[in-house]
Amino acid sequence: MKIAKNTVVTVNYKLSDAQDNLIEDGSQPMVYLHGGYENTLPKIEEELDGKEVGYSSIIQVEPDDAFGEYDSALVKVEPRSRLPEPLEVGMQFEGMPDSEDDEEAMIFTVTDIADDKVVLDGNHPLAGIALRFSLNVVDVRAATDEEMAHGHVHGAHGHHHGDEDDEGEAGDHVAIHPIH
Repeated sequence: MKIAKNTVVTVNYKLSDAQDNLIEDGSQPMVYLHGGYENTLPKIEEELDGKEVGYSSIIQVEPDDAFGEYDSALVKVEPRSRLPEPLEVGMQFEGMPDSEDDEEAMIFTVTDIADDKVVLDGNHPLAGIALRFSLNVVDVRAATDEEMAHGHVHGAHGHHHGDEDDEGEAGDHVAIHPIH
């Protein structure tokens, strides 16, 4: 079966930066619903469209086509008292960007802790980095009606309903519940 809209694609992958420094070894395959459902990067879908099981490729995706350029305006300093303890670098929280627009909540990562202040970065950890994907298609199947209706894969390595996160607090501060 060829990869096309409304197929579920299973891909073994390795992710490196443009200098071939390993970022993620892909110990679990990536399983996504193909066809513009935003379950993977558009450049990966573009590369795999029309391909079959056994296809392998290495592609480089520039920041504009991946997680964007690094934006220093998305870094903020919050009082440590606003965040739960224990607090560690690498923890993630949901919060609102510092703008008056009606924007959606975003994920902030703790990048530094100093006395009574915490540095939170709203950039994706891979923002500003050209990414190199080594891809190997290992399975292609037709999506179920439910997967197409929901816009994502169900089952092994896919999404499971019933574990929805609580909504974050409104405002321009970081919500107080950790993401992970």
